[in-house]
Amino acid sequence: MNFASLLLAGFGRSSVRAQAGEAGGATAELGDLPSWRLQDLYLSPASEEFRSDMAKAEADAIAFEGKWKGKLAEAAGRTDNEGIGAAVKEFEALEDLMGRIAAFAGLTYFSDTSNPANGKLYGDVQSKLTDISAHLLFFSLELNRIEDAVIDAALAADSLAAHYKPWILDLRKDKPYQLEDKLEQLFLEKSMTGASAFNRLFDETIASLTFSVDGKALPLEMTLNLLQEPSAELRKKAAQALAETFKANIRTFTLVTNTLAKDKEISDRWRGFEDIADSRHLANRVERDVVDALAAAVKAAYPRLSHRYYAMKAKWLGMEQMDFWDRNAPLPETPNVTIPWDRAKDTVLSAYHAFSPEMASIARRFFDDNWIDAPVRPGKAPGAFAHPTVPSAHPYVLVNYLGKPRDVMTLAHELGHGVHQVLAGAQGALMASTPLTLAETASVFGEMLTFRALLDQTRDKRERKAMLAQKVEDMINTVVRQIAFYEFERKVHTARKEGELTAEDLGKLWLSVQSESLGPAIRISDGYETFWAYIPHFIHSPFYVYAYAFGDCLVNSLYAVYQTAESGFQEKYFDMLKAGGTKHHSELLAPFGLNAADPSFWAQGLSMIEGLIDELEALDRAG
Repeated sequence: MNFASLLLAGFGRSSVRAQAGEAGGATAELGDLPSWRLQDLYLSPASEEFRSDMAKAEADAIAFEGKWKGKLAEAAGRTDNEGIGAAVKEFEALEDLMGRIAAFAGLTYFSDTSNPANGKLYGDVQSKLTDISAHLLFFSLELNRIEDAVIDAALAADSLAAHYKPWILDLRKDKPYQLEDKLEQLFLEKSMTGASAFNRLFDETIASLTFSVDGKALPLEMTLNLLQEPSAELRKKAAQALAETFKANIRTFTLVTNTLAKDKEISDRWRGFEDIADSRHLANRVERDVVDALAAAVKAAYPRLSHRYYAMKAKWLGMEQMDFWDRNAPLPETPNVTIPWDRAKDTVLSAYHAFSPEMASIARRFFDDNWIDAPVRPGKAPGAFAHPTVPSAHPYVLVNYLGKPRDVMTLAHELGHGVHQVLAGAQGALMASTPLTLAETASVFGEMLTFRALLDQTRDKRERKAMLAQKVEDMINTVVRQIAFYEFERKVHTARKEGELTAEDLGKLWLSVQSESLGPAIRISDGYETFWAYIPHFIHSPFYVYAYAFGDCLVNSLYAVYQTAESGFQEKYFDMLKAGGTKHHSELLAPFGLNAADPSFWAQGLSMIEGLIDELEALDRAG
């Protein structure tokens, strides 16, 4: 984990589960919605503690550089407070301090991106931490230049270095892609006016957009939410409003996409990555062939999953073919209820408690200690995320809660992240962070626990059908849709190597993957060619999206083990979460008898989705 990831993290799931409603902290139906207490990090940007920590971070970084630069090879032969272990410990303390500052600036900004003061804080902190980080850049580069035999000897002789062995060995996987020190410094400093600047342009553009529906100017979240309304006419109006506004701003989104794709191509070329997604695979500590097997398995399952389900849904809605805006429409059986915040809280905590009282106890702290920001309000970041901040503090969760059943699932999902982040925090600032492929494990598992608890309580066949359908749609959104997103990114980044892409080019690539993944039961009409424009993961974290499919299939397999386990599963599960980033996915899955490198692993995960569709079909036949 480093300060840049804390400032620019992809922040959880994309808006496949958008929520919306009235702005503010409370409504009569929802009850009091909590806002997070960022004062746990700093009282304010003007506080003495914040200013003092900014100054301390700079002074400590300069001192660290003076103490260790050019001396790490010599330190590798020592075992005292001048050894490699001591150097890593000092570096970790700096990472924690800078991460706290970055988290405060980032969370303040995403609380209201329309506030100029928040934007200035975010930009100023980002610039200052980039300057400070330049003094630390040498550390990982110099550490990786030390011969393997010398490092191995240091890890064997120095107990403090041995503590950091997972981080040191993990760092050395980056060694083949490192550049000369001055080039690395140039890449770092230029990022402020390159990728980071275009990320911010995207965020502020998205936050400022409004969409006209029936004469009302709505923000993105509220408009996306209308795609889940019972009224087909209202869904159509929302889709047209989205298309109209996206089209009016498509030149900006096209510029951002072209610039960031080219920026990534330049970086990959200089570093020597062979495939356009290899840098993401390296960051995720997952092998390319494992991801290729996942993508191939999901694409092969399109006819059995999304194509089959959407054909069933079209029939349920009385249509021969659905329009693209009908994809997430509620079934006639779906109860039109608003779920108050307190009920959502009790639902999730109860499901967590049934699995493990410890899990529920950790999740309850998010409610009791104001670690959650729930209301929808102008300028707030869309979607939902869980932010780990740093181990010396605690995570925060952002949702846009408006009482939909999907909102309860999103809350369960993000609290799963939060529990994971709390448990992994004991590993410290350098080793707590989990690769994206495993970061989705606890979130999807928590979501599955909540869904199963609710399903077990449902006796009415119509309500059960509506719940199963909604879960299948969520899983299709998480697996099929995200792999389609991954394929779109692959096409975009491959095509960008040949020259700049027009908005029309991007639209054609988008429609090609969407038609393939959605199938013939969904009619793709004019306007949908612009819907690639609002997906934040394409901008913040290229190729992030396959992590959702990875996590969902992994959890499906993991949950199958849980259902048949006689005892001991909870302990193994908690050990996996506590490991943070100290172990490879093969080590973490081995105690459960699972292996992501085995092609049958993905078939097992996908079979659970297929099984739910089978159950829906059986309910439909039973009348």
